[in-house]
Amino acid sequence: MGILTVIEDRPTPPQVYNWRIYLLAAVASCASCMIGYDSAFIGQTVELQSFRDEFHFEEWSVTKQNLVKANIVCLYQAGAFFGALFAYPIGFYCGRKWGLWITGIIFTLGAGLMLGANGSRGFGLLYAGRVLAGIGVGSGSNLTPIYISELSPPAIRGRLVGIYELGWQIGGLVGFWINFGVSQHLPENHEQWIIPFAVQLIPSGLLLIGVVLIRESPRWLFGRGRRQEAIKNLCWIRQLSEHEVYIVEEIRAIDQAIEEQNAQIGTGFWNPFQAAGTNPRVMWRLFLGFMLFFWQNCSGINAINYYSPTVFKSIGITGSLNQQMSGIFGVVKTVVTGLWLLFLIDRVGRRNLLIGGAIGGSISLWIIGAYIKVKDPEHNPTAKLDSAGIMAIVFFYIYTAMFSPTWNGTPWVLNSEMFDPNMRSLAQAVASSSNWLWNFLISRFTPQMFAQMGYGVYFFFATLMIFSVFFVFFFIPETKGVPLERMDRLFEMKPIWRAHGCIIVQLREEEAEFRSAIQDFTLYNGKSRDEFVETA
Repeated sequence: MGILTVIEDRPTPPQVYNWRIYLLAAVASCASCMIGYDSAFIGQTVELQSFRDEFHFEEWSVTKQNLVKANIVCLYQAGAFFGALFAYPIGFYCGRKWGLWITGIIFTLGAGLMLGANGSRGFGLLYAGRVLAGIGVGSGSNLTPIYISELSPPAIRGRLVGIYELGWQIGGLVGFWINFGVSQHLPENHEQWIIPFAVQLIPSGLLLIGVVLIRESPRWLFGRGRRQEAIKNLCWIRQLSEHEVYIVEEIRAIDQAIEEQNAQIGTGFWNPFQAAGTNPRVMWRLFLGFMLFFWQNCSGINAINYYSPTVFKSIGITGSLNQQMSGIFGVVKTVVTGLWLLFLIDRVGRRNLLIGGAIGGSISLWIIGAYIKVKDPEHNPTAKLDSAGIMAIVFFYIYTAMFSPTWNGTPWVLNSEMFDPNMRSLAQAVASSSNWLWNFLISRFTPQMFAQMGYGVYFFFATLMIFSVFFVFFFIPETKGVPLERMDRLFEMKPIWRAHGCIIVQLREEEAEFRSAIQDFTLYNGKSRDEFVETA
């Protein structure tokens, strides 16, 4: 059992785990690079002295400075909230592939607008560009996980959707260190702060180029009645012929799921809305997806992402060391996200990761908050950190190492896989908009929270992380290795904490029956396996 070994729901040809599936996931995940970069660079860029000088921050009160910084940050999240909802009609009518292309165009236009901002023009172009870019990334946060999950074999679906999260962290890592580089090596002028804004165009450019080369989601094509194109794309992605048993089984499962959905929900644009309003089971699952992002943002991670200088200052770290610590924060997140993607998500499972990450993260935040309460380093600065201060920094990075491979990406994986094909786009729109709603609220009020609550901010987030443990244990079933077309059955099983084991046993029994049918058919009819497959 190697580090990349996976547990399969059925025998899978090795060709299925090929380079094409990883390439498609990587191209789509350029959208998450755009998101991650912004979350890392914007909080540090507005703290650059060149930015503050150009927009005359020193002429304002501290309250107004906090308000302007919060507006610059949170307008992006406000745009992303509406972009996540806007992605539903784009994905429904245009598909996943061209929906991602539209996402890249919108984001690029927004990033270009930001480059026109300067001291004489004021914040108008900057605000408008932040909203437009937010609409782009909000759409991308909806479409990318759906696209990847619809391409993925069940055994590595978590790993592939995890590439979306890895792209987020790589973008964040670049964002942290770009700011450190310009602050250390460029003079304090307009170019110093505009360069971090310009770098946003790199991931969006890669997305626009890459989308032209990727294939449309076969599951979306099946749903639109474009059967031959769907089979062709599926065979290309799996590197198997359409007569292979694995492909026949997959097509059979997709057809069955679409047939059931046509009978229960329908395929029209408004049918998922009607199903959500009339079917309590669908509404419950939408609520679970919505709440997963509530708990994710209530961990405090986005307060740290967007305002890392403020966070490190509260621990007692200032000057260039503050920026270096922010950069190391980005490195830790990226490294542990890689471990999550390669090993944890498809072996440890979704539930265990969320529960373990919440417990470890909460303990770390309690310790950090206690240190700040006792020492109050921001108001009692020292020339050198003492052992208690070093301990607080260690636990800050332990918190990061606990959160990043658990709550950072796992809610995206869960929301991309726990809905039926016809509900998937609407459900992802609800989940993504939930993420950006809570993201907006956190980014909007974090400066005021630190100003008013001090060490209490850490206790606040630590308490909410403990509550999330109970939510996951009682309401979220394990989904690893379960085909997308069997999620309805999974969520109907009780109790929740035993549902995964039960459905895996059922799937293996069904697989054995199907393969036994192949043997019986070929034995009693004197036909080859390929003839049976064609008949099936």
